Amino acid sequence: MKEIVVISGKGGTGKTSISASFAYLERENSVIADCDVDAANMHLLLKPQAIEASDFFSGVKAKIDPALCINCGVCEEVCRFDAVFFKNATYSVKQLNCEGCGYCDKVCPTKAIAMVEQNVGKFFISKSRFGNYLIHARLAIGAENSGKLVAKVKNEAKKIAKEKGIAFVIVDGAPGIGCPVLSSLTGANYVVLVTEATIAGFHDLKRVVELVKKFRLKAGAIINKHDLNKEVTNEIRNFLEKEKIDFISKIPYNTAFTDAIVNERTIVEFNQNEISDLLKTSWEKIKFNVKEKENL
Repeated sequence: MKEIVVISGKGGTGKTSISASFAYLERENSVIADCDVDAANMHLLLKPQAIEASDFFSGVKAKIDPALCINCGVCEEVCRFDAVFFKNATYSVKQLNCEGCGYCDKVCPTKAIAMVEQNVGKFFISKSRFGNYLIHARLAIGAENSGKLVAKVKNEAKKIAKEKGIAFVIVDGAPGIGCPVLSSLTGANYVVLVTEATIAGFHDLKRVVELVKKFRLKAGAIINKHDLNKEVTNEIRNFLEKEKIDFISKIPYNTAFTDAIVNERTIVEFNQNEISDLLKTSWEKIKFNVKEKENL
């Protein structure tokens, strides 16, 4: 089983559209992990049917029992996050402010404060309309610990792939370089960097390349919308060569990407044209690169 992680330094590069296309091309021979749990959208294209669904609990927040509280105010004094407030003759906790440090619980003289584990999202094991497993999740509004939820999604995807003898785990990672991305990259066999030919796209590509190098991972890049700025495209090509990042392909700007999304289809099934051919070739090249890197 080989794990291929698709990430981008910024949103809007076409990362999820490309990941979904790879899911379509590999079908039952792949397990798909949507690790962009803060803004999951792979299900919009893959139209999965849920097999299992469960709540995801992680982290704690303070809760005050008014029956035990003596209104001493010690908890409010020690809270550094302005989470404790006094209203209607009782103390309460603002859940969005609470960081779960537990200091108030430690100092409460009557043990009126409990640290309660939080339900921060939903976790799903599904089958996509292509026949492959889709492991995905939805983080609750304002919830934290997205890195832990990403780890759960990835671990379940890898577990299913090993149990079923499935060759590939394709991970659609979150954009940026934050905690969810770090969690997405852990254990990857190969990383696909999706960028675009803009100054912002090039800037953020440099950040993710630095991150990938810290993990000592093999990587390749797809330049989407390469014809928006040919000068930037050339700079990106030179940068990839210098950093020893495989150049996978360059894809021209095409409104078919948007049209496919509107019609809830992947680009390779929606429009059989140059873009479809480029993505098919890109996926074959990625698989070849994974095999080559393994033999080094």
